[in-house]
Amino acid sequence: MSKRAIRIHPELDQRMLNATKERGYRTPSAFIRAAIESEIKSRDEKAGMEEQTAASFDRLTKAQRRIVRGQQALFALVDALTKAFLTCVPEPHADAMGQSVARARDRYARLLKAAGYAMGSEVRSAMEGLVENGDD
Repeated sequence: MSKRAIRIHPELDQRMLNATKERGYRTPSAFIRAAIESEIKSRDEKAGMEEQTAASFDRLTKAQRRIVRGQQALFALVDALTKAFLTCVPEPHADAMGQSVARARDRYARLLKAAGYAMGSEVRSAMEGLVENGDD
């Protein structure tokens, strides 16, 4: 067994002696050995926790990328459907334009409300807020 000599301040020495008695160690050397083991073990555990945390961040990053790609695909689909719809629907006559615009706004408001109901209660108020702001 290797032998080490350390110097410590009297105050720390007294605290060590008290801790040795309180924790049931036979000698201060046994307490010091246990403290060194505990410190080394906690450092190793911290390194393992850091690796686990990094792996968790990697998983979360990958999941976020998948979600973003899904959103991009949905936006692209909505964009393509909107372009196809607008290409195929004829413009109303000039004398019916005001009435057509009013009906379109009503349909749009119903569409947003239906989307809000489908998405859930938290989104519903936000969607209704969009409808109210859109009428201004």
